[in-house]
Amino acid sequence: MIEYDYLDFLAWLRSAYIRRSKSCNALVLGLLLLTWTPSLKAIDATSKPSGIPQVDIDWTKTVRISRSTPTLQVVVNPLLRRGSTIHDPVFSALHNLGAENVRYVPWLSYPRLAVAELEPPSATKTSWDFSLIDPMTLDFLEATKGHSIILNFSTIPQWLFKTPKPVTYPNDPDKPYRKYTQGTELNDPTLKELGDYYARLVSWYSQGGFNDELGLRHNSGYHFAIPWWEVLNEVDGEHHTTPQEYTERYDAIVSAIHKVSPQTKFVGLALGRASRFDYYEYFLNPKNHQPGVPLDMISYHFYASPAKGTNAADPNTWHFCEQADSFINTVRKIESIRQKLSPATQTDADELGVIAPDASWNNLPVYWNAAGAMYAYLYLELSTLGIEGISESQLVGYPTQFPSVSMVNWTTGKPNARFRDLELLRNNFGPGDTLVSTQVSVPDVAAQAYRTTAGRKLLLVNKESAAIELNLPAEAAGARMDVVDSTTGENQARNSTVSGTRLTLAPFAVAVISFVPTQKSP
Repeated sequence: MIEYDYLDFLAWLRSAYIRRSKSCNALVLGLLLLTWTPSLKAIDATSKPSGIPQVDIDWTKTVRISRSTPTLQVVVNPLLRRGSTIHDPVFSALHNLGAENVRYVPWLSYPRLAVAELEPPSATKTSWDFSLIDPMTLDFLEATKGHSIILNFSTIPQWLFKTPKPVTYPNDPDKPYRKYTQGTELNDPTLKELGDYYARLVSWYSQGGFNDELGLRHNSGYHFAIPWWEVLNEVDGEHHTTPQEYTERYDAIVSAIHKVSPQTKFVGLALGRASRFDYYEYFLNPKNHQPGVPLDMISYHFYASPAKGTNAADPNTWHFCEQADSFINTVRKIESIRQKLSPATQTDADELGVIAPDASWNNLPVYWNAAGAMYAYLYLELSTLGIEGISESQLVGYPTQFPSVSMVNWTTGKPNARFRDLELLRNNFGPGDTLVSTQVSVPDVAAQAYRTTAGRKLLLVNKESAAIELNLPAEAAGARMDVVDSTTGENQARNSTVSGTRLTLAPFAVAVISFVPTQKSP
């Protein structure tokens, strides 16, 4: 037992050195402890390699049954339009991925691509126009055909709000514009106008069309099923919506949509700052909703970033997983509120990514591995908490449109390492997997073993910028390993056979070990 503790201690010291810990006092204390413990026994290298972190799995001890789906967000922007040089490869990659509950968001940055009624109706005409919106939406629906989806036309027509003067927007649909969402108070205090807009929008895609404000019929011919509709986006920032205002608007939109699409379920909140606990406390209390309004699911977002004052192009500053730990603690608090007020409500962490403040990061391909490793780490941790949706953000980013959260090369459309990490998770894990007790004796690596329908698997994530060696259980010898790391680039995970039980993970590597079935396997 003394030898095991000693090795763990060495692993801790190594970790502190790799991460350039500022806890100098802890290192000094560690060296003193080494000086003061001359009676420690010599280590038997045949029983446990000196200084090599150990992964231990107890296949008989269940942690939980997974409810988690690895998936992604698709945000509308010009590079997804037909005619874009990357349109075909991007939608092909989305189709081949086959993910469930992909979130589709026509968003405020491009009003003409996101809002179907840009001008208020007059006594003689309305401005309903889907000519720019339909092509991308139809391509998305085709690429995700056969899978559940979450639609979120998040931008409310500006004319529904009180503003000192009408809000203008670019004539060019491809020009980004971040000032569209002005005003805080709706013109119609009954919220009927708001509900009617979304009911007509849903009817366009699910009921073959709708009658506008003047009674004129607009036919689409579309009869798509809409399994999930998310109500608005980042309401804690957009229009400075209070928890009370959002709850009232949610109820109005949900009630109106339910009249035309009764089978649709709903996602609420989509908070930009997950730590706004006041929203959960109010929204998740059924007493604050109209009778019969469902609370099917809530959602929130998290983005890490290189720390302020550091060189964003230096991988040693990319402690994204450490920032993710703070978010995970926030999730635990949210779960406590949800369990107290509305335990049947599901959860979707539907925007997870890294936003880098310095453009120089994209000169280092390993950045995509670092951001992808953080997503894989969040999948591992959030699946242990029972979070249903774990969604990477976003399919296509590019300069002026959050390039650091792109999952594809915006020049060629080829998936990058972030996409490949999601693909690796999607191909190996999902709801119904059994999480079992898993321990790893070093904090730089995250490990979780699963019993899946395809067999026993181990997910490993190197959270830091240094390569690290691991000692796996004896049963790993001869297992298949699929890994995404700096050597795979934009290619799919590399597969190989584990030789022995010693394994080296490259910086920010994500690996899946698929164990060889045995008759003794639980």
